[in-house]
Amino acid sequence: MNRAEKITGTIVAVVLANLPVCGALLGFGPLMGAGLAFALWLCFIAINVLPLWQKDCFTRLGMMLGGEILTEINTVACTVNFCLYLYWLLNMGRLGISLPQLLIGIVYAVLIGLILCVNGVARMLVTSVQLGIRGRVLLLLCWWIPLLNLFLLWQTCRAVRQEYLFETEKKELDAVRRENTLCATRYPLVLVHGVFFRDQRFFNYWGRVPAELIRNGACVWYGNQQSAASVASCAEELKARVEEIVRETGCEKVNLIAHSKGGLDSRWAISRLGLAPLVASLTTINTPHRGCAFVDWLLGKCPPSICAFIAKSYNAALHRFGDPNPNFMDAVQDLTSSRCKELNEEMPDVPGVRYRSVGSRMRSSFSAPMPLFLTWRFVRHFDGPNDGLVGVESMRWGESFEMLEPPGRRGLSHGDLIDLNRQNIPGFDVREFYVSLVSRLREEGL
Repeated sequence: MNRAEKITGTIVAVVLANLPVCGALLGFGPLMGAGLAFALWLCFIAINVLPLWQKDCFTRLGMMLGGEILTEINTVACTVNFCLYLYWLLNMGRLGISLPQLLIGIVYAVLIGLILCVNGVARMLVTSVQLGIRGRVLLLLCWWIPLLNLFLLWQTCRAVRQEYLFETEKKELDAVRRENTLCATRYPLVLVHGVFFRDQRFFNYWGRVPAELIRNGACVWYGNQQSAASVASCAEELKARVEEIVRETGCEKVNLIAHSKGGLDSRWAISRLGLAPLVASLTTINTPHRGCAFVDWLLGKCPPSICAFIAKSYNAALHRFGDPNPNFMDAVQDLTSSRCKELNEEMPDVPGVRYRSVGSRMRSSFSAPMPLFLTWRFVRHFDGPNDGLVGVESMRWGESFEMLEPPGRRGLSHGDLIDLNRQNIPGFDVREFYVSLVSRLREEGL
């Protein structure tokens, strides 16, 4: 990738770093040496400003890829310069190189390497989305450790290249279908969040998904129910929200797309609160329709005093984040398998509403960051294959169930299905999944 830029940059960096010694060996006069140095420094500055020779060089992706190019130029140039200066040092007497000339050249080489390194790494750290906090912290803390820093730089450059290719292909796809309205459904979409989160408080619960749906013609709204309350309480808020949307837009119905506990909230509102006439379809994403057996076990083993302390702490925090009446224990108890069995009996499906579900699973504890990589093995003991929180069998509901399993050994976690970490996953683009899901609703006249 970008071979011409890398070769050109490496040649300029190597020649500039070795100019003091080569000038002495070739007998350059002061005027000629100064002229060559000035020309090479101009080229070097140009490479640092414009490492990527493309129109998008000053976009986020262009700046990011430019950092990867500069880092590779520096790695190759430093290796070549090390070998050359080792040769100059071992043959000083035979070549007639003085120690001051050699020291000036070494200072030149170190300065050039430092400029390339700082510029390249800074570009990647500032602009990349996929590096994440862990990648940034490791690189900043371990840059001084030999070999480990090279390995971390290689990983960083690899992540940046993959991100650039992934996002560039996505931009090309968007450009091809710019005039299309794949997601222009008959009825608006209402995205219903899960437990312990809000829709747009401080950051969007659904990541990059809403913007992608809107770009493809969708009309997107949010459920806006509390983050931690019982299914019945959240369902009441959701019903009021849907009625508000219908009044405001004049639409007859809405399509609900609900993640995690939001699916239970939606089913209760449809079945028990009379929302069915205003709902065309309900698609649940990784919803624990049959509960989570590990939650039953935890509540059974955890002393009441500790449960009360945790609940009080969570309720105080959730209240500060916008919940008017948070109730941690009610929310958690409604996720137990015993309570979900009761809920399923109390809220049967309503004819006329399309029910369907989607699920995923992690394939190992390395499929997700904290805290899901810790919970996956624990949940597997109680619920079998799972997404880090919900067992696959608990996710099945409605007339159809779609299991998302991209190629590779990673799998998809509970958070991946809402783009929680804004992470590009090989073989799976969460934005395209939702575009496909909504376009099917459009094709069905919903």
